[in-house]
Amino acid sequence: MKYSLILLFVAFISNAQIKKENLNLMPWPQNITMQEGVFALTKNFKVNITGDPNSRIYVGTTNFLRRLDGRTGLFLTQGFVTQLNEFPEAELQINCSKKGKIDLYEDESYHLDIQPNKITINATSDIGALHALETLLQLLQNDSNSYFFPTTSITDLPRFTWRGLMIDVARHFQPVDVIKRNLDAMAAVKMNVFHWHLTDDQGWRIQIKKHPRLTALASDGSFYTQEEIKSIVKYADERGILVVPEIDVPGHASAILTAYPELGSKIIPLTNGNSEKNREAIALSTYGIERNAGIFNPTLDPTNPKTYQLLSEIFDEVCPLFPGAYFHIGGDENEGKDWDSNPRIQEFKKKNKLVTNHDLQTHFTMKLVPMLKKHGKQLMGWEEIMTKDMSKTAIIHSWKGPNEGVPVGQSVANAAKNGYKTVLSNGYYIDLMQSVNDHYLNDPIPKGSNLTADEKSRILGGEATMWTELVTPLTLDSRIWPRTAAIAERLWSNQEVVDLNSMHKRMKTVSFRLEELGITHIRNKHVILRNISNNQETRALEDFSNVCEPLKIYKRNAGGTEYQMYSPLTLFADACTADASDALDFDSAVNKYLENKNTENQKRVTDFFRKWIEMDTNLIALSANAPLVKPLLPLSKSLSDLSQQLLLVIEMKQVTNTTSIKDLLEKCNSKEHADVELAVYNSLKKLM
Repeated sequence: MKYSLILLFVAFISNAQIKKENLNLMPWPQNITMQEGVFALTKNFKVNITGDPNSRIYVGTTNFLRRLDGRTGLFLTQGFVTQLNEFPEAELQINCSKKGKIDLYEDESYHLDIQPNKITINATSDIGALHALETLLQLLQNDSNSYFFPTTSITDLPRFTWRGLMIDVARHFQPVDVIKRNLDAMAAVKMNVFHWHLTDDQGWRIQIKKHPRLTALASDGSFYTQEEIKSIVKYADERGILVVPEIDVPGHASAILTAYPELGSKIIPLTNGNSEKNREAIALSTYGIERNAGIFNPTLDPTNPKTYQLLSEIFDEVCPLFPGAYFHIGGDENEGKDWDSNPRIQEFKKKNKLVTNHDLQTHFTMKLVPMLKKHGKQLMGWEEIMTKDMSKTAIIHSWKGPNEGVPVGQSVANAAKNGYKTVLSNGYYIDLMQSVNDHYLNDPIPKGSNLTADEKSRILGGEATMWTELVTPLTLDSRIWPRTAAIAERLWSNQEVVDLNSMHKRMKTVSFRLEELGITHIRNKHVILRNISNNQETRALEDFSNVCEPLKIYKRNAGGTEYQMYSPLTLFADACTADASDALDFDSAVNKYLENKNTENQKRVTDFFRKWIEMDTNLIALSANAPLVKPLLPLSKSLSDLSQQLLLVIEMKQVTNTTSIKDLLEKCNSKEHADVELAVYNSLKKLM
């Protein structure tokens, strides 16, 4: 009788055919075929593993079971997966042909087949199997009573081998747990390279046992021990992620020169000699950790043999911590001002026939190649390292674009044409708070570049970059996610997958699912809003945050001096994110109204106006006991005033002063209040 009821139950839910467009998969697979029927989940669901996988598959499968159980509340009977072929009759069979290697060009493909009574994952390596498990979790469906997987066949592999995320921990230090939860999120969207920016002008964040001065003088006490580094690298390995460390030289050197000022390029007048006894005094008077954002002059001296001795000793400790084959040496934004003002360095350039500072930097960088090669590392650097004499083994990290006066795609195309392997980050700078649409439509293979097949093959992929001048552990996740999931799709999926409406729909669900991994992009917003409201009702603040976005592309903290590295980042702009949710919905409502001004479409628009009028009233009341709300009131008032006027025009058909409405509209375009802008401005402008 019990068996018959299960069959009837399966037959019932199998009639609910799931359509492909209703799936919330991200990245979208290369090939997917939907069939009738479903695989129904019960508490007895089990997993079995066969083949010759790396042991990371046990960690990944156990995590899969716990996340599945967390969503469904089924109290699955299978606990920890620890060995091969433990449950030969299990409903989910995973077969991996070989042990996966954490490296570029590893086979990450998989085939996932879901039938009503069995699920099969076949992958060359366990890394492909981990990707398949993430896809399976994204396929989970439910009705009012049960959870199930739609019967589906998926064959999938990535378009690019480098699908990275860089997190800068030098400006604002990010603790171990913050890094680990972001590694979990990366794995969930099939990203495979974590680029760890460990040093910069604002801090040295990695323990060097032979040179403890680096963390003693240049970290403010916030750094990773070598054991913590190993822990994170192991955690990443278990999720199929390669960790690429960055020690940024020869520029961005304020921190390292705070500890070792005698290696700097600036001329330092000495009265007592450069002894160990007075080194700290020299450091304090000449170099110091930067507290502001920007580009600074302190630069390592490329003519001093002790510079290379120190770097070699640093690399000797750092390289063994990272098993991967790649090491990022930075190399960006060195303006060479201290080189230009130092006669000894200028004489060195003449003696060695180094015409420009770029030539001198190439001389410096080439000295690092053998230091890294002895540890089996391949050098990578930002695109400034690419000169005619730079080794072709170097990987060029392309970051310059229109904001730096470089046409879209030019720098990555130039690197590929010049014979370098290259990774694109221009267009993926998520700290600039641009719309996800901009990132999603930005492809590593630039349009109209006329690259040959060989040149295209040198473009390894792309990398989202999270610089942290304006980010703390409280807000980091909200700046990375969920937009980086769309970048992950661009780097994984077919180039023709570019439907923005589909992307936004799927990203909403992905955003919600990231919370189960500990990502705080949703919950921490409310922490900030409660602080701003002085622990009062936050509904009006939340409504306003849903139509406001932080100022974009370096307009916030212009000049780098409004905020220091210890300034509070708990303000309204920190609660706001790119792609404000109500702004997207309002734009959709406006477009529908302009296409057809029927009663239903009119109401969609005017409901927003009424909401914003009430919101302004509530913000004024809230501000009576919340000083942090007051900077928001001018912008909120502008939106409320314009909303009242547009209600009269649209609903009451009243003729009003056009000039007055235009003036109100332009007030809504102000960038002068609370470091935010109204994301509904362009949609309001359409109505004019």
